[in-house]
Amino acid sequence: MTLLALNVQNLRKVYPNFVLDGISFSVEAGQIAGLIGRNGAGKSTTLKSVMGLIASEGAVKVFGKDFGEEEGTAKELIGYVGGGFRFYPNKALSAVAKTVARFYPHWDGEVFRRYCDEYALVLTKKIRELSEGMKIKFALALALSHGAKLLLLDEPTSGLDPLSREDLCDTLLALKAQGVTVLFSTHITSDLMRVADRILYLSDGTLLADAALDALIGRYRLKHFADLAEADAVRAIGVKAVKGGFEGLVEGSGEGREATLDEIMIHLEWERRKSHEIAHK
Repeated sequence: MTLLALNVQNLRKVYPNFVLDGISFSVEAGQIAGLIGRNGAGKSTTLKSVMGLIASEGAVKVFGKDFGEEEGTAKELIGYVGGGFRFYPNKALSAVAKTVARFYPHWDGEVFRRYCDEYALVLTKKIRELSEGMKIKFALALALSHGAKLLLLDEPTSGLDPLSREDLCDTLLALKAQGVTVLFSTHITSDLMRVADRILYLSDGTLLADAALDALIGRYRLKHFADLAEADAVRAIGVKAVKGGFEGLVEGSGEGREATLDEIMIHLEWERRKSHEIAHK
């Protein structure tokens, strides 16, 4: 039987101008899953809801432990990392680690020092002296030192240069090899192509796609059309005007070329927008 690191059912959060609309998904143990969507789609809301950082409806299980009933135990298994480390800018890394360790009964100082050595973190440095990439590695070291088996990363590569992003991708693959499960949000799809096993695609609080990366890429072809009638004849998805005609997605392995993850997002989003406009006419 497949072990689920994370199982989310009917997650719902209502804001005045946004609704996370009862989404359900799961991430298998040992997977790296990418959470994608345009700005404001609900990625951060989803991760914060899973972590219990904001109040929301729904059920969350972490390695079979119900978050509502066993929150303390479940949080021991989760490491949450935002885009960089914004806290205690004038404190040394050693001092921050000492503070964080008090919150975790299973904190392992030896493991922390091992990750600091592996990530070339100098404990006497202050947070403000770290690059954005090193801040994320420090946050990872903190998360992994209390036994986290599931990492939730909110836009970890945002603002990083290409070499730092590549370095972080290598780090995530190394953690996967150690049995750590990762769910991370990003709008940089090239990073997902490097490391992700699964893709969760959010659009305006709704889960539009939940599939293995290879299966999602293999589901669609991108096809060019001379006119809209030609696109309609093959029931193309998300048809939009481009230079020299129109482009849209077609399902299956027929004509056209393999669509990139960016192109799949763009055309699925366009299709949803058109459907929404038609429904509200």
